[in-house]
Amino acid sequence: MTAATTHPIRIGVQIKPQHGTWSQFRDAAKRAEDLGVDVVYTWDHFYPLSGDPNGLHFECYTLLAALAEVTERPMLSSLVACNSYRNPHLHADMARTIDHISGGRFILAIGSGWNERDYFNYEYEFGTAASRLKDLDRDLPKIRERLGKLNPGPVNGKLPIMVGGGGEKVTLRIVAQHADIWNGFGDPDAAAHKLSVLDTWCERVGRNPAEIERSIMVNPDTAKLGDAYVEKGVTHLILAIDGPDYDTAELKKLIAWRDSR
Repeated sequence: MTAATTHPIRIGVQIKPQHGTWSQFRDAAKRAEDLGVDVVYTWDHFYPLSGDPNGLHFECYTLLAALAEVTERPMLSSLVACNSYRNPHLHADMARTIDHISGGRFILAIGSGWNERDYFNYEYEFGTAASRLKDLDRDLPKIRERLGKLNPGPVNGKLPIMVGGGGEKVTLRIVAQHADIWNGFGDPDAAAHKLSVLDTWCERVGRNPAEIERSIMVNPDTAKLGDAYVEKGVTHLILAIDGPDYDTAELKKLIAWRDSR
């Protein structure tokens, strides 16, 4: 089986919660919504990843709960939440709660984690890349099970799950088993290779690959390759913007491309 391009083209923006105030972050999200963005993401870290390493920074899930109240249309998510930072049952409950605050606009996006500084300073066990992936593999079924037990459940009956990462031996197998959306990096040819591996995993686990939406992080240069990404099967392009200015000029161009197709 191979995946056909059956998903609508969507544009996301990752608003990095670093170097800006809450007011600037909120304003950026509302400007993105006014431009017509499909999904607003943040990230799940505890310190800036660029610029002043001790600069202004805010926590992921509390920001998303606040965004659920100040926006009306776009989906909301983290790109991606770290599995290590929350018990899987609590993680499911937090996601379900934000889903209700937003009126059914939440995507539970998750990955195995990687930033050693976050782990060390917040006293999480860092382990190894392999052990963190093993934990993600163990916890995703628990998250899905808890989502099925919560009262009330997700607004639309099922919470979309995104898994981020491109590891071909384990991560893409986890995507095939559990995800509604895959997120990765790379130019169109690199993405095509990962998607070929994902399709193979789907065949192995008995999953229809067309069920999985494929998303890619882009920058101002690769954002110009939208048509090539779509040809390879990627229909969800995500551009990051940084504080404190949160310039949305490139995002506006990407949305205009989506609307021209």
